[in-house]
Amino acid sequence: MKGFFTLPRFHFQITLLFFLLGMVLGCAPKGASETETMDDSEILVGKSDTTQTLRDVTFLPYWVTTAQFAGYYVAEEKGFYEKYGIRMHIIPFTPFVTSHELIAERKADFAAIWLVNAIGLKAGGVDIVNIAQPSSRSSLMLITKKSSGIDSIQKMDGKRAGIWGGFELQPRALFKKYNINVEIVPIGSTNTLFLMDAVEITNASWFDEYHSIINSGYDPDELNTFFFADYGLNFLEDGIYCMRKTMEDDPDLCRNFIKATLEGWRYAFANMDEAVDIVVNRAKGENLPVNRVHQKWMLERYRDLYLPVGSTNFHNDLSEKDYNFAAGVLFENGQIAEIPDFGSFFQPLLIE
Repeated sequence: MKGFFTLPRFHFQITLLFFLLGMVLGCAPKGASETETMDDSEILVGKSDTTQTLRDVTFLPYWVTTAQFAGYYVAEEKGFYEKYGIRMHIIPFTPFVTSHELIAERKADFAAIWLVNAIGLKAGGVDIVNIAQPSSRSSLMLITKKSSGIDSIQKMDGKRAGIWGGFELQPRALFKKYNINVEIVPIGSTNTLFLMDAVEITNASWFDEYHSIINSGYDPDELNTFFFADYGLNFLEDGIYCMRKTMEDDPDLCRNFIKATLEGWRYAFANMDEAVDIVVNRAKGENLPVNRVHQKWMLERYRDLYLPVGSTNFHNDLSEKDYNFAAGVLFENGQIAEIPDFGSFFQPLLIE
């Protein structure tokens, strides 16, 4: 998250994720009679010689302002949402705010959510749907130092791994798959234990902690990386979700939200320096610590995840295989009582 998180977080992170990532709920669609008399939440804009009403729409990221959400910030800044009839409001990250409060206050129409968290919410009775899955590959990995001699999963047996508190599910599934015993040491936002050799293994996201470790004095050729996706644990991140009612009542609004968002990502990838400026300025306006070099690295890695070399279109599709595997791991570990039906979970509105 810092991409996985540049700030202290994990002593409350898993609870907070399920609180905040459950915020999505449907926005009330405007009927024909409502558009005849506009209130303060609507204005008229010209578009191709037609008159269109701007709809107030809210979006919930799951962490503070960083380049991992650059497409949304760029689309808002460049007017792409307005182009599609949307007046965008991005909800700032706020610790210790429960989903129940925000649902009651109808503050989130769309959200970026990790697949395992979304499945947990769905299984828990929150009727959300995935309407787009821009990335088809998890960014998460384990890292070891080459000097440790741990150059395979099997050689992790008997070692200590620094794992983010609340994010043990994926590593434990990997260790179970290879029948090895690894001591899990809960860590927060720092790589200190790994850098000081207090643990031989640490988890990281490609776009964040990995880069932080390199900036701490390690060259890439001094590290071994083990991407979970390469070992059959492709727990996808950053799907776009809304409530089923929103999708059913106003599919055009949902489709336009996706179109504007993807246009924002395309622009960000094609204009990296400008996109980083937009992210940095917004973060500074929120009094957040920010590093331009790190934000650019983050954006470059998101380009690799969203538009790999040779790709011109976003993936946007959720593999039923990836879904069933992630849901199965949750079920086997007692995280959910039953696996939600894939057909009711994934409702693609725009496949490029």
